Amino acid sequence: MAQPLIVSIPHKLGKDEAARRLKAGLGGVRSQYAQVLQVNEEIWSGDRLAFRVTALKQQASGTVDVAEDHVRIEVMLPWLLAGLAHGAQAMIESRATRMLEKK
Repeated sequence: MAQPLIVSIPHKLGKDEAARRLKAGLGGVRSQYAQVLQVNEEIWSGDRLAFRVTALKQQASGTVDVAEDHVRIEVMLPWLLAGLAHGAQAMIESRATRMLEKK
């Protein structure tokens, strides 16, 4: 059974700038993790991204919701990937925080 992984990242960018940075940064994630992560679907609808990925031959899906002061990431992980959730959560938080830091 799938397990949800939920990460909330605060920011001070406003909704539009946060969404712009996330859209720009997702290409880097694809290339950096290409050996273990394949993005099967990425659909932006307003301030929400719905996605499906394959990681370690396991399917996962989720959403990214961009708000004025935070980004909420929810990923439904199959049981095999749920065992790796702690490491995945740390990587997601780190990567998203870097995308959203003021420069």
